[in-house]
Amino acid sequence: MIVLLAALASYVGMAFAVVNINSASQKQLEELPGVGPAKAKAIIDYRKKNGAFKATEDLKKVDGIGDATYEKIKGELVTSGTTTGVGKPAEKKDADKKASKK
Repeated sequence: MIVLLAALASYVGMAFAVVNINSASQKQLEELPGVGPAKAKAIIDYRKKNGAFKATEDLKKVDGIGDATYEKIKGELVTSGTTTGVGKPAEKKDADKKASKK
């Protein structure tokens, strides 16, 4: 029973994973779908120059973050609180590894 509850808590935590765009590290930002090293660096550079993002939509002001990228990640973004990570990239990496072995 305890193992089942622990597994459920872990799954629920992944379902509510978020990235605080005002405090996330480059590595944490890179976990977002469609955000690689260049976009993550651009986000960090933008917030250093302009201060904290007031709304998640402000992320579209960053060079390289357009409507398409924002639409993919908007449900995983916050402007306050703690970054708890993103569950999707690990799944994608596993799929990529399986595809490359074929």
